[in-house]
Amino acid sequence: MDIETLQSFLGWCSVINIAVLLYWAFFLLFAPNWTYQYSTKWLELSREHFNSTHFALFGAYKLIIIFFNIIPYFALRIIA
Repeated sequence: MDIETLQSFLGWCSVINIAVLLYWAFFLLFAPNWTYQYSTKWLELSREHFNSTHFALFGAYKLIIIFFNIIPYFALRIIA
């Protein structure tokens, strides 16, 4: 696999993962009650636990995108 292919791969992975992150944020910001009701059909969660879990997972997902997609993409752009 050459550097250009890897750059393209990481770039598209970043775009797709950021789109998923924005989709998730959209539902948490504009439909929090619907998201909570939909999630509690499967699991019994208090509202505080639901909010703290989503906050922690949202932050972890954002860090994973940065460390495994965006930073390697820019590192390959620098060396290419």
